[in-house]
Amino acid sequence: MRYVFAAGVAGALLATPALADVTVCITVSATGPAASLGVPEQNTVALLPKEIEGQTINYTTFDDATDPTAAVRNVRKCIEEQSADLLIGSSATPATVAVAQVAAETSTPLLTLAPVGLPPESEHWTFRTPQPVAIMASAIIDHMKANEVKTLGFIGYSDGYGELWLNVLNKALEGTGITMEPVERYARNDTSVTGQVLRVVSAAPDAVIVAASGTPAALPNLALAERGYEGQIYHTHGSASLDFIRVAGASAEGTILPVGPVVVASQLPDDHPSKAIGMEYTQAYEGAHGAGSLSSFGGHMYDAAQLLTAALPAALEAGEPGTAEFRSGLRDALESLEEVAGVHGVFNTTPENHDGHDERSRVLVVVENGAWKYME
Repeated sequence: MRYVFAAGVAGALLATPALADVTVCITVSATGPAASLGVPEQNTVALLPKEIEGQTINYTTFDDATDPTAAVRNVRKCIEEQSADLLIGSSATPATVAVAQVAAETSTPLLTLAPVGLPPESEHWTFRTPQPVAIMASAIIDHMKANEVKTLGFIGYSDGYGELWLNVLNKALEGTGITMEPVERYARNDTSVTGQVLRVVSAAPDAVIVAASGTPAALPNLALAERGYEGQIYHTHGSASLDFIRVAGASAEGTILPVGPVVVASQLPDDHPSKAIGMEYTQAYEGAHGAGSLSSFGGHMYDAAQLLTAALPAALEAGEPGTAEFRSGLRDALESLEEVAGVHGVFNTTPENHDGHDERSRVLVVVENGAWKYME
C-alpha cells in the first residue's frame, strides 16, 4: 500500500492511504484467424480511460493468436502475477469460453468481446459486451418474413459460434413458415467451402445465412457467386468488418446483416442513444488509425470501458483493488447496471441478464458500393 506524506510547519503528516490501481487483464486475437476482430480491439485499448473517478486504471494486453490455450495462459499469468481485478476478452467464441472457465475458477469478473453460451457457474462471473445472438437473429428473421423468404440455407463455423447461431435460428424460426436446410459447416482456417456451397446451391433456397466472422466469412460469398447463386445472402454481426468486404469484393454487394449502431453512427437518427458516443469513438479511432478504419469489434472494447466506468464506484465501496472483496463488488455492480449508453446500445443488466442489451442494440445494414448502408 502506498502512503502520501505532506510536510507542514508542525512536521510531516500522514495522509489518507491511496487505493491500489485497478488492474485490467485483456486477451485478444491480434493474430490468427480472428485477427480482423482482435486488431481493432487491441487498437482500442489506447483509447480507454486511464483514470476513472480519480482511480488509476492499468491495462495489460496479450495476444492469444485465436488459440483458447493461449488465452487461458494469458489470463492466468495476469491473475497470478498482477492480481487482476477484471478480465476482458477474447475475440472469438472458443477462446472466450475457455477464459470464462478461468474467470469462474478464480472468482474474477469477465467482460467478453464475443457472444458465448455458458453453464451457470461460468455465467455468474461473465458479462457480455456483444449483443446476444437472439436479438441479432430477430432482425434478420423479421426481414426474411417481410420479403417472403420460405427456405433458408445455413453455412456456419463448425465451432461454438456457428453452433450458437444454429441453435438460436432453429428456435426462432419455429412457427415462421421458414425451413432451414441444408445446414453446412466449415472451420475458421479452411481455405475453401466449395463442397458446402455446392450442396446449398443444389437445394436452391430463397436465402442463405452465413454464421461466421472476420475474413473467413467471405469464403461462402465468393463461392456462392462463383456458382451463380442469386438469392439473398445474410450474415451475422460477426462479419461486420471492412476486412470482410475487402476480401469478398463484389460478392459482398447486397449482403444484409445486423450490426451494432456504431457501424453506421453517422447515419443514425439524431435521437438514437448510441449516436453521440458512437461518433465520439469513431472520431477517436479513425483519428488514430485513418479514415474508414473503424470496426464494430473495437466498439465492444470501448463499451467494456463504459461498463467498468459505471460499475467502479460501487466496487470501490466493497473493497480495495487487488482484493477478493473488490472483485466481488465489481461483479455485483456489473450485474445491476441501468441505462448505460455504449456504442453498441444501452446496457441494463440483472442477475438473469448478463448482456443487458435490447432492440436499441442493433440495426440492419446492407453492403452497397463497398460500404455499410443503414437500412431504415
